[in-house]
Amino acid sequence: MRLLLVEDDLPLAEALVSLLVSSGYAVDCVHDGESARALVAAETFDLMILDLNLPELDGLSVLRAMRAQGNRAAVMILTARGTAEDRVRGLDLGADDYMAKPFDVREFEARVRSLLRRQAGLRSSTLSLGPLSLDLTSRQFLAHGQIIDLPPRERAILELLVTRAGKVVAKEAIVQSVTSLEDILSDNAIEQYISRLRRRLHPLGLVLRTIRGIGYLLEKPSELA
Repeated sequence: MRLLLVEDDLPLAEALVSLLVSSGYAVDCVHDGESARALVAAETFDLMILDLNLPELDGLSVLRAMRAQGNRAAVMILTARGTAEDRVRGLDLGADDYMAKPFDVREFEARVRSLLRRQAGLRSSTLSLGPLSLDLTSRQFLAHGQIIDLPPRERAILELLVTRAGKVVAKEAIVQSVTSLEDILSDNAIEQYISRLRRRLHPLGLVLRTIRGIGYLLEKPSELA
């Protein structure tokens, strides 16, 4: 999952980026509204975490421009402006959630997870494919009830494939979802990750197919021969 953090408080921004990256998210961060407006117009994000008091362009203007362009990515407003009027304006402009500073980190993480589940159209907190399951709260994979220890990048790619099981996932979609602008993920690297995941999934009776020239398909158990 790829996130954009828009926060002009540099120490807070650094702390939140560290927190989100440690949870396995790909995170880009900008510190002013104009940079945020330009970035959401050019890149694809699953969630934007948006401060309101920003230099150059305020957060509500960023949100208004984003929605006017038809961008439906989830938006969490995170700001010290916590009056009822501010909340109403933000939600009316298309924000999906609103948290006032200061905030509890555990609640913040829970809301991020909730918004990402909703964005992916998932209502349950657990996804299952045969003996493989994904706990969307802890973001852990289990096989036959036992935790699978996965490196962060493999986990992020498998999470994307599981949430879109039965559908072809393009290579470009993998790059967009699991890397930030500062990351580099080559075609060869993707192939290596897919090969490792295929070896992990084979003993579970799950098939990860390569659709040449397009991407990858994690088949649902009912579709397996």
